[in-house]
Amino acid sequence: MNRAAALALVQEYTQNQNLIKHMLAVEAALRAYARKFGEDEETWGVVGLIHDFDYEKYPNQAHHPTQEHPTSGVVILRERGWPEDICQAILAHADYTDVPRQSRLAQALYACDELTGLIVAVALVRPSKKLADVDLKAIKKKWKDKGFARGVQREDIERGAQELGVPLAVHIETVLEAMQGIAAQLGL
Repeated sequence: MNRAAALALVQEYTQNQNLIKHMLAVEAALRAYARKFGEDEETWGVVGLIHDFDYEKYPNQAHHPTQEHPTSGVVILRERGWPEDICQAILAHADYTDVPRQSRLAQALYACDELTGLIVAVALVRPSKKLADVDLKAIKKKWKDKGFARGVQREDIERGAQELGVPLAVHIETVLEAMQGIAAQLGL
């Protein structure tokens, strides 16, 4: 289990470049939190990178708790010998699986997942379309606009920050800074 293996898995199952960029963004956010909490940055980054690798093939629009994403991906991970704590964190990032977020890793994955999408959406409406031009104020302004990025579950982001024990504004800034650090990879 390392980044090269995780990236190979992502490339094996995912063609959609926006989905790959999402996974890269979550990877960066989890690496930032691993550093912040004194955790294993490689492990946390790998979890962020692979958490949605099965989504394109098994999208789970019905939110079935034991079929399709993320369960199908976890079956694949277990078959390939990935550690159970990683599998549990990935299962727990989808509320509909009813898998509790018992580890700090699972909490961080849940907290960062939706937020990366909101940050990308804010960047895309900036004139430059660059993460460098996004700040906390811009995100908060768009946060209040319920018509903006409707698919982003703001309640999940709030719950995730709370479970992680990080104030929402600090959480947003942490994830934004992490994403700004890989802006070139994200095309933003």
